[in-house]
Amino acid sequence: MRILHSQNFDPLGTHTGDSIVIAPSQTLSDDEYHMLRSAAIKIVRHVGVVGECNVQYALNPNKREYMVIEMNARLSRSSALASKATGYPLAYTAAKIALGHTLPELPNAVTKTTTACFEPSLDYIVTKIPKWDLAKFQYVNREVGSSMKSVGEVMAIGRTFEESLQKAIRQVDPRWTGFEAYVQPEDLEHALSVPTDMRLFAIAHAMLNLDWTVDRIHDLTKIDRWYLYKLDNIVQVHKNLLSHTSISQVDENTMRKAKQMGFGDRQIADLIARDGGEPTLEDSVRAHRKSLGITPFVKRIDTLAAEYPANTNYLYTTYNASTHDIEFNDQGTMVLGSGVYRIGSSVEFDWCAVSAARKVREMGKKTVMINYNPETVSTDFDEADRLYFEELGWERVMDIYELEGAEGVIVSVGGKLIRPCYSPESATDKVSLQQVNFLRTSLFDSRRPEFKFLVPTPR
Repeated sequence: MRILHSQNFDPLGTHTGDSIVIAPSQTLSDDEYHMLRSAAIKIVRHVGVVGECNVQYALNPNKREYMVIEMNARLSRSSALASKATGYPLAYTAAKIALGHTLPELPNAVTKTTTACFEPSLDYIVTKIPKWDLAKFQYVNREVGSSMKSVGEVMAIGRTFEESLQKAIRQVDPRWTGFEAYVQPEDLEHALSVPTDMRLFAIAHAMLNLDWTVDRIHDLTKIDRWYLYKLDNIVQVHKNLLSHTSISQVDENTMRKAKQMGFGDRQIADLIARDGGEPTLEDSVRAHRKSLGITPFVKRIDTLAAEYPANTNYLYTTYNASTHDIEFNDQGTMVLGSGVYRIGSSVEFDWCAVSAARKVREMGKKTVMINYNPETVSTDFDEADRLYFEELGWERVMDIYELEGAEGVIVSVGGKLIRPCYSPESATDKVSLQQVNFLRTSLFDSRRPEFKFLVPTPR
């Protein structure tokens, strides 16, 4: 049975681990989809795989032709992404099958209402973007190809590709606000025709600053026009926001459209202030947005596309909805995860977040985990009472905090990504201005001798 069909944003030649990946696939016809699905099942049966595997194809967009690139009869980084994207516990189910169980007799541990013999059906879009740390090396070649260079990945969920993509961009690097021209290469044609870790932003430069057409960019990148037209949708809203010189000029329709396209409050503030507009703060955009009655809705990753009732704790927020899927009556304790893996910040910080959540649950309290890294234990379905696959920026954390009516927030276990943003001692501490209840040791306790680092006395 098929669990997930995903599609690379980049054409053949870029390793899946170094490509933006979208699930479910967006540009396949029904005939193409069933052709590849049938081929995968035949391959698995021929090889005799018992458990989990993935099959990767190269599909000719111009005719009914495909090639099998590889078949991996193992759990990999792609397996974790597929499991977290669908809410289907691949590793758990594969282990049970290896022990002799059959799919019809195994309950789906996530949905709790179906058996494991049930193909997931999604009513949302997942976008995976790799995390590279190539900038840490002075002479590194930033081109990407068939050999993977990324050190981690993020997973974002939305109801549209535009919403999902812009979320993922912010997750990769908190300095980025969305689909913006963060690079402006002199030889743009070369930057578009040769894949690098920054090609997405070279496309943004071509669209936002030079008004290049979708066809021209497609001819150089070979990226499917469907995705490029979706990027152009973001560009049109981007230009509309640039035409406003103060936040008060942004009406309800414009604000709602921007949020549905994945624009963050900080991104909107930057666009209004750009080109001589009124200096605008992120919290000013937030206040104006809330005054217009525009707030996100919480939806489930329910695997069943709402075809059957599902009781899952996998959650995400979206502006492309009209109702919440859950009730907010737990007043749980929020734990902020450590985000994407990168050089210098890896599994050790996720261990801290998981340990904190487990201790809170041992105390008999409900837990709310926020993280967006599909490779981590903190995003496993059974590690928290509620798991939000969401951004860890101020805007989204405050949205969830207010919706949940959380008892408090643990920020000290999130590592290098979280502490600079939310430290109560920070000079730019926006969260404490909102009377957020930080759960932490007091400043006095943290300065006790047994907690000090041993630092040599300078001479």
